[in-house]
Amino acid sequence: MIKPSNLLKHEFIGLTIKVVESNNQTLVGIIGKVVDETQNLFIIETEKGEKEILKKDCLFEVQVGKEWVQIDGKLLVGKPEARIKFKSPKERV
Repeated sequence: MIKPSNLLKHEFIGLTIKVVESNNQTLVGIIGKVVDETQNLFIIETEKGEKEILKKDCLFEVQVGKEWVQIDGKLLVGKPEARIKFKSPKERV
């Protein structure tokens, strides 16, 4: 079951995500469902269509149940299937 404490090890496809900070100010405020994920990108389905968002350039909020959890996109860079192998983000360095 997904919880804030295990979010980094969880599949993001299907979750609602919001860009709260970005190097590209036009991305701030984008909200939608993650429909795909690559090593460096989230593909988010918004009301205006799909958007490709670079993970490393953004601070995200992810909806987990009724609460929103902030995650630095730099912690998510890498193959999605490899995230579950790490005990903590520090191990990725």
